[in-house]
Amino acid sequence: MISIYDRRGFTELHSLEGDTLCGADLSGVDLNDANLVQFDLSGTCFKDTSLRDADLRLACLSHADLRDADLNGADLRNADLSHADLRGAKLIGTQLGGANLHGARFERRALLMAVEADTSGAVVEES
Repeated sequence: MISIYDRRGFTELHSLEGDTLCGADLSGVDLNDANLVQFDLSGTCFKDTSLRDADLRLACLSHADLRDADLNGADLRNADLSHADLRGAKLIGTQLGGANLHGARFERRALLMAVEADTSGAVVEES
């Protein structure tokens, strides 16, 4: 059983069976203010998931599906977002400094709202 807690570590936000979140389906789950620092979330589906103000520093989100996710205010500094799909994601105030965005798919208008995004190597589409 894996549990995801808030940043303070007191409130359980979600739990699921298994011993890894890699490839898990967390679509539509409310993970606002979640503590996911250094989690391996590669291949995980976060479609339509709310990750507002979540702490995802140093997390591995390689090949993750983040389409239409709410990442407003999330901290993704130094995260691995290589080949992740972020089309339709909300990125207002999202921290992307030092994040690996190689092959990640974004919409240009959303990226304009992110902070410190180095988009070299990213696939940026017109909205």
